[in-house]
Amino acid sequence: MTENISGVILAGGAGKRFNGTIKSKIIIDGKSIISRIIEVFEQVFSEIIIVTNTPDEFAEYIKYTIVRDLITDRGPLGGIHAAMSVASNEAIFVVAADMPFLSTSLINRQVEYFNEINCDILIPKIGELIEPLHGIYRKSIAGAIETYLIKENNFAVRDFLHRSKVMYLQLDESEKNLIPFLNINSPDDVLKAGKHSGLSG
Repeated sequence: MTENISGVILAGGAGKRFNGTIKSKIIIDGKSIISRIIEVFEQVFSEIIIVTNTPDEFAEYIKYTIVRDLITDRGPLGGIHAAMSVASNEAIFVVAADMPFLSTSLINRQVEYFNEINCDILIPKIGELIEPLHGIYRKSIAGAIETYLIKENNFAVRDFLHRSKVMYLQLDESEKNLIPFLNINSPDDVLKAGKHSGLSG
């Protein structure tokens, strides 16, 4: 169990492509995406935080810390900032709530590497592709994120990375490594997701 990093789920709001259904509540192979994420997180993190601006939709998860964005309409970076405001640990591991196939072993590998090196942010990388929403962010950069959210017009996490000490966990381009980064963006993705169920771990 990781004691110095909190697990964070960016639950967001309703999905326009799903007729208003919250994406984290979409059922994949009999389980909601958020339930799948929490099952993985409970094996790794002692503290779990859900960031959502519709907390009533997550009342069944009241045992976890639930927080709203402190600076609204800033996308995932605003959610990262909000999570840092309540996290009791020195860093947070952040995922989007539409990623149903997280890998416990990959997260543990990323956590171990983060604890071995000195950086503000650790992002996995496959080839030239990076996944900022499977990243570890040190809480000491909360002030820099807040300044960025207030002063800048582009709130993309990828753009903020240029302002911090970022390192990358280089991964092989294998199916096992790619599956945890799959996300659900459309109803077609839900239909395709069944074949991947059980392949992550």
